[in-house]
Amino acid sequence: MAFGEHEQRASGGWRDKLALWRSLRAAQKAKVAMGFVSQPEPRTIGLYARGKQLVAGNFTSGGAVVESPGVPIWDVPFPDFGQRVEVHGFVWLDDLAALGDTRAQERAQAWTFDWIARFGKGKGPGWQPDLIGRRLIRLINHAPMLLEGDEATRQVALLGSLSMQVHFLAQRWSLAAPGLARIEALTGIIVASLVLQGMSGHVDAAVKALAAELESEIDMGGGIPSRNPEELLDVFTLMTWGAQTLAEAGRTASPQHFAAMERVAPVLRSLRHADGGLARFHGGGRGAEGRLDSALANAGIKAAASTGMVMGYARLTGGRTTLVLDAAPPPGGPLAHASTNAFELTSGRRPLVVSCGSGLVFGAEWRQAGRATASHSTLSIEGFSSSRLGPGGEGSFVERAEVTTLRVLPGENGHGVHLAQNGWAATHGLSHVRDLMLTQDGRHLTGFDRIAAISTAEKRRLEKVLAASRQQGVRFAVRFHIHPDVDVRLDMGGAAVSLALKSGEIWVFRHDGTAKLTLEPSIYLEKTKLRPRESRQIVLSGHAVDFDTQLGWTLAKAQDTPLAIRDLEREDPASQI
Repeated sequence: MAFGEHEQRASGGWRDKLALWRSLRAAQKAKVAMGFVSQPEPRTIGLYARGKQLVAGNFTSGGAVVESPGVPIWDVPFPDFGQRVEVHGFVWLDDLAALGDTRAQERAQAWTFDWIARFGKGKGPGWQPDLIGRRLIRLINHAPMLLEGDEATRQVALLGSLSMQVHFLAQRWSLAAPGLARIEALTGIIVASLVLQGMSGHVDAAVKALAAELESEIDMGGGIPSRNPEELLDVFTLMTWGAQTLAEAGRTASPQHFAAMERVAPVLRSLRHADGGLARFHGGGRGAEGRLDSALANAGIKAAASTGMVMGYARLTGGRTTLVLDAAPPPGGPLAHASTNAFELTSGRRPLVVSCGSGLVFGAEWRQAGRATASHSTLSIEGFSSSRLGPGGEGSFVERAEVTTLRVLPGENGHGVHLAQNGWAATHGLSHVRDLMLTQDGRHLTGFDRIAAISTAEKRRLEKVLAASRQQGVRFAVRFHIHPDVDVRLDMGGAAVSLALKSGEIWVFRHDGTAKLTLEPSIYLEKTKLRPRESRQIVLSGHAVDFDTQLGWTLAKAQDTPLAIRDLEREDPASQI
């Protein structure tokens, strides 16, 4: 069934209907932008590969991939209503612009003006405040591409639509979800109102509201409630866009706006690996290539990375190696992962130890799998994540791991962290204690994992679990998910693992023999790719049959990148698809 057959008002509520009526009336009474005051440089970044797929008729939204050649994007039969709604945010315009050829421009123009004709007067689900700010930014960013050709006719339609959207969003932005969605809606009002002639009357109220939202959602340490590094980058990028657009119009962002940028910049630097990508935790990805550097450069903030803990993460650095550890309980919300005590490690421009990542764009099953403790580089107990969902298996965790001990340990030869979390105290009477130490030159990581019953009550609980298992013990596994670009092989008769990076570096993983070492399949989920990628994981497995089970391991660099090689390319072109 065509999506247009489901045309509805934004929510059916009388306030939305009134706001739409007022916006339509304002647009009809000469409150329409007469042109563009200026044309800002496009600041949203798309993917060339996704642009090619769109032109070929392969559509992706919310984890679904649908082949519908020759069909307008609004009529693509996505299986889920949310997937059909998502395309009304116009993020696909970035991908078509990244492709940039004639076919891409034709699709962009056809789908945009089809949307204006079918939904532009307030019909369809695209009138949710969460989407309008996103759409306004894209339509303005790519206006030259949309208007080229029959510019006069298209400009009348585009300006009329933009004007109505600004009028409506100025009345209903507060219905957007707090945090990123609301910041995006308010930034959309600011950008559109300054770029469109005759719309500047909306700016002051939006600037004031944005200042209040930033103060509310960004804590004094520069973090956000979701603890999602990529979402923090999205927020920071919107802040820089808003501040730049205001400056270009001869205005100034609020003091609260600038203060929030100053708090966030060093946090983002701390959550960035040596290759420029972000640590992938709690639903976030690495971030688009170059986006973080661009945002930091545009902000003009020179603050160095924060030391110690930032937004619940600990960062260890040495030489060309970075390690980021999730050292806090998971946040609330349906995107949080049971990743307490998990780490990622990058050497130079090459990710080495990773998490499986967020499966959000690959559907519900991948999303749930990505949230499990076993999808992260840490210890897990068979059948139990350290934080657990309720009976429905969706939403926020109803049982969360708590951090009981945390120490960041400076040293002469390197830096370390000691962390204990009680994620299985209620189910098994067990806590996970992890010690990590990275040498100053970044060539050697030492790890020590304990699974222990600490208190008297926890020991009694473990005794009952052991008795129920007939003293077989509690099966555990310490997992190290390896990036798919790394060549992984068992070595030394199965006692070690060699890890060959494409830069020519070789790392070797060894353990103390307490647990069984195996190589097993894994998966790498990244929203910038069209499908999951196969990878490998190192697994140390065994059974806890006592109150304290301990095992040690090391990850050491055995060979450097050859001096004649400049390691510039991070991924093969084929891996972009």
